[in-house]
Amino acid sequence: MISKKYHQVISILIIVATVYYSFYSLMPSEKGNSNLKITEFSTENALLHLKEISKKPHFTGSPEHKVVVNYIVDQLEKLGLKVEIQEQLAINKKWRAAAKTKNIIAKIKGTEKGKALLLLSHYDSNPHSSLGASDAGSGVVVILEGVRAFLAQDKQPKNDIIICITDAEELGLLGANAFVNHYPWAKDVGVVLNFEARGSGGPSYILLETNGGNKKLIEAFDDTKAKYPVGNSLMYSIYKMLPNDTDLTVFREDGDIDGYNFAFIDDHFDYHTVQDSYERLDLNTLNHQASYLVATLNYFANSDIENLKAQEDYVYFNFPYFGLIFYPFSWVIPMFIFTVILFLVFLFIGISKNKLTIKGILKGFIPLTGSLLFASLFTYYGWKLLLKIHPQYQDILHGFTYNGYYYIAVFVSFTLAICFWFYKGFFKKRSAQDLTIAPLFVWLLMNGGIAFYLQGAGFFILPVLILLVMLGVLIFNKKQKKTMLFFTLLSIPILIIFSPLVKMLPVGLGLKMLLISSVFTVLLFGFLIPVFQQYKKPKNLANLFLLIGIMALISATVFSGYSIDRRQPNSILYVLDANKNEAYWASYNSKVDEFTKQFLGEHPTKGSYDKNTTASKYKTGIQLFTKAAVKNLKKPTITVILDTIIGNDRKVILSILSNRNANKVEIITKKPIRFKSFKVNKEALKKKAKDTYVFEITKGTIMSYYRTAKNEIINLEFVVDSSQKFDIDILEAKYDLFTNSQFNIKPRSKIMMPMPFVLNDATVIKTNLTF
Repeated sequence: MISKKYHQVISILIIVATVYYSFYSLMPSEKGNSNLKITEFSTENALLHLKEISKKPHFTGSPEHKVVVNYIVDQLEKLGLKVEIQEQLAINKKWRAAAKTKNIIAKIKGTEKGKALLLLSHYDSNPHSSLGASDAGSGVVVILEGVRAFLAQDKQPKNDIIICITDAEELGLLGANAFVNHYPWAKDVGVVLNFEARGSGGPSYILLETNGGNKKLIEAFDDTKAKYPVGNSLMYSIYKMLPNDTDLTVFREDGDIDGYNFAFIDDHFDYHTVQDSYERLDLNTLNHQASYLVATLNYFANSDIENLKAQEDYVYFNFPYFGLIFYPFSWVIPMFIFTVILFLVFLFIGISKNKLTIKGILKGFIPLTGSLLFASLFTYYGWKLLLKIHPQYQDILHGFTYNGYYYIAVFVSFTLAICFWFYKGFFKKRSAQDLTIAPLFVWLLMNGGIAFYLQGAGFFILPVLILLVMLGVLIFNKKQKKTMLFFTLLSIPILIIFSPLVKMLPVGLGLKMLLISSVFTVLLFGFLIPVFQQYKKPKNLANLFLLIGIMALISATVFSGYSIDRRQPNSILYVLDANKNEAYWASYNSKVDEFTKQFLGEHPTKGSYDKNTTASKYKTGIQLFTKAAVKNLKKPTITVILDTIIGNDRKVILSILSNRNANKVEIITKKPIRFKSFKVNKEALKKKAKDTYVFEITKGTIMSYYRTAKNEIINLEFVVDSSQKFDIDILEAKYDLFTNSQFNIKPRSKIMMPMPFVLNDATVIKTNLTF
């Protein structure tokens, strides 16, 4: 028998080990194996491909883009596959983007006629400085090496396997648009496996794309026996609500084709930057992606994929060794009702048997409410204060700073200290069963909302079920036996399932989500009340977590600056207003630094030179500008070829020729416009039969066209209401600020990099048209 005086130490060790294991178990951690069979996936081979693909930025239209295309084609041909290049102009209405794309397509012929499996990723990097190693070079090389290993089995699959490495995903999912809407093989696709990234490390999450329910997709994935599935139906439900898209979204929306996204999001600060490099990609993450590819490719290549459609949704979550655990959405409300009834029964019995007291129950809400309020306020205003202390964080547009993991540790630790501090007096004076009622009630209340409004989070009922078991033991435990270790063991599944969520939300959605992490930490603390109430000297634990929080804060402060591994993002544009013959230097940064000072000076004007400019993906606008000398840039030739009124319609054809081979042409309106039809170089945007207009816009970007060939002319043809007036700006941008001989620029230091998500290092010619 273990001495009772060691029970608390053992309990704490179990909890700490469980939380650690909840993260450790999410993805592979094996080191490379040099004795692999030829039919096994080789990480070493994949890395050789990745090193070649990610040497330089290779955005659509760049010289290196062609080099990467040739490399991928060559590797597929070495596997004995016939490769086709689909060249197609594509337009995305949602993202208002267009470009000529080059998709790389190949097929492994199956033995039967039926639906095909599609392997999907994209090879273009984000304009203009990203190396694209993770996003999505990792997906490309996982497919290349996975297909090699599959073909080495020398077995013809039952289903056709289509390989589609798309172009121009970063510009608006344009390659996927071209394939789904123009390539004949698209109609044959039964399911898609898409490999993506929004960072350079961490576990790869499963995100489903379906127009119906996920039932058959979940059942099919479970049959693949993937070793490290990570995902849950809360992510699935939230993802369906968010505007975030991948190439797979186009397959769902335009082709009604279901599929799986496999994407990792840790180290989000590398996303779309020059730091998205071969060296910074986590090898465990790459192996996690590979584990998905190997399992799903071998399964779907030989299984029935004729119809993976379903109306029913499943609640699901991952658990070590068990894979995905799932059950129907239809169980959520009955399970909630059952727990409410059981809760009321235990409440009645407990009060009747004098195991619960009304006074004790009501007082149990004081520390829980205090912990929630104080921790929430502390986290919310604490992060606001940190943004004031470190204003440079505002320039990291991802919302996740280089020291972001330290800040998660800071606020989780302080939240736990706050909880122990609020509860320390109540633990001595109140029984465990009295104190359990408040967190159990809050968890039940939350599950009530989930049952009727967010059933994807239906697995949140699990802590309620375990708490009810604990409460039942406390009520019916006649001999008052110590239950600390038993309750600790009961908590293990909940800690494994829920602990990673505390980290996942601020990593994926930015440190503004620290508040939710703090609230969630309080809820998990409340779940462990039956354990913690039996601890001696909880004040010592409050002090311990306070100390951990302070140490994490000191570490975050030490690493709050920039270095060669944590580069400072900055931006600069040269803008020539062709109508006014005026020029400006402009930046999306909030303050000048040693690099931008050479353009903006010490005291630039705050704000923008013009209200009608391009904003970042995260709605950040130009924040600093100053007047500049007018340079002799070759202005575009803009011609109104046709402007005529026919009945209630006004038809316009606008031609734009870049005389300096610019990379991007953006058309921005200052007035609301409703388009009845819209074509770019004769490629039309689709209009739903019930809609009068193909799209409407109040102000902002009408279309961004990314040029990929010299002397490429852009012809816009559109029909609007006859009364429509136009006041539009045409911004022609070229990424030539450092190569243009008219500028003498001191390069960035080694600890700086171009800011992502914004137009950068470019010369821009702005032309206003009013007609």
